[in-house]
Amino acid sequence: MKRRRTGGAAPFWMRLDASWLPFANAATPELPLPRLLRLSLFQLTVGLAAALLIGTLNRVMIVELHVAAALVSSMIALPLLLAPARALIGFRSDRHRSAFGWRRVPYIWFGTIMQFGGLAIMPFALLLLGSGTAPVAGRFGAAIAFLMTGAGMHTTQTAGLALATDLAPEHARPRVVAMLCAMLLLGMIGGALAYGAALTPFSAFRLIQVIQSAALLTLVCNGIALWKQEPRRRPATEEAEDDAAAMPAENLALAWSRFRAQPHALRRLVAIFIGTLAFSMQDILLEPYGGQVLHLPVGATTALTAMLAGGAGLAFLVASRRLASGGDPYRIAAAGALSGLLAFSAVICSAPLASPALFAAGVGLIGFGGGLFLAGTLSDAMIRVVGNMSGLALGAWGAVQALAAGLAIAIAGVLRDAVAHLAATGALGTALAGPAAGYGVVYHLEILLLFATLVAIGPLVRRAGRQPSGLAAILPHHP
Repeated sequence: MKRRRTGGAAPFWMRLDASWLPFANAATPELPLPRLLRLSLFQLTVGLAAALLIGTLNRVMIVELHVAAALVSSMIALPLLLAPARALIGFRSDRHRSAFGWRRVPYIWFGTIMQFGGLAIMPFALLLLGSGTAPVAGRFGAAIAFLMTGAGMHTTQTAGLALATDLAPEHARPRVVAMLCAMLLLGMIGGALAYGAALTPFSAFRLIQVIQSAALLTLVCNGIALWKQEPRRRPATEEAEDDAAAMPAENLALAWSRFRAQPHALRRLVAIFIGTLAFSMQDILLEPYGGQVLHLPVGATTALTAMLAGGAGLAFLVASRRLASGGDPYRIAAAGALSGLLAFSAVICSAPLASPALFAAGVGLIGFGGGLFLAGTLSDAMIRVVGNMSGLALGAWGAVQALAAGLAIAIAGVLRDAVAHLAATGALGTALAGPAAGYGVVYHLEILLLFATLVAIGPLVRRAGRQPSGLAAILPHHP
């Protein structure tokens, strides 16, 4: 009987198409699957922190703690504005030489400590900010908490991805990085659902418990992820690596000049900036919109972050199949912008129709459209390599995207508050006197920016007959 069960199960698994298991071949003899899964825990904690900052806390601060949306958007934008420093962090970790012979581990560990410290003090700073008894101390404490958390996330993720690249053989690196990104998405979805369940019903004590539990989980998971991962290097080896990594400044300047000389180089950056601006302005507004306009509870609005992440995950699967079959990256990005037009229209219409279902559908479409746009532009950035300077093209893509995301969040909060104040005073008339007016203006602006994105993308779309590129070279091929 035992042999019959085994024989029946084995052919079933052997008959499974490997194309449906995109991470099955990420493991290698040098980096086996258990070790890879353990290393990926640092991405899980970054996803948990991202879901907390972008998803849960903005609704709690605006609705439950009654903090102005402009102040909330500024706080949440602070970590995003630090993202361009990732290039410097990666460069320093490449050349770092610790007393124990490690390069990446010190940066991951100190990033973990910063993230832990920011989350540890954050609930008390937020409660002080919401009470209004010490506004200066509350704002200063909240700013420090958000900055520490954001700096820790950027440092940990940058050095962690570099460590994964060091440990994985060259042929497996693209799929290892893809698996780490999937773990980040898993952290965002799981964190959003867990935070929503834990904060229902809301109380100050529950807020302290949830945020400090996330801090403790960050410390524990990242410690497990780092355990016996990076080998210690001998001084002679380090010197050889440093000599190989050394690069005169004029070579970098020449590479940047060659990058700028590529056709439509500036237009690509402009398209990335406008598209990211369009998809990021809603980041801090969707949950407060659901709470103030549609009167959804904390648990229901926190689940919106999971819907956004789920839509982005579905978009990545769709984009991977299109790119693997030779699809044009900018056609995929344009499809994402078109999906965004439908998404924001659904969100706007959900208020007059009082339809939470339409709102939820719009949120899922926002994640789907943003995921397509991200996959398409990232695929194109991966082929904009000048010589061996692959980091130059990806660094330019990341810097523009981070700057656009930070500005989008800050602008959205200020614009929402300004329009809401005018609506409350009756300056906009009786038709726009409700709480949805401020949010609606921001969503209409995002639709306008998506049209501008399509205009910028138009000349970048590849004509028929050209060869595929980008992620198509690294994603699993499907029959």
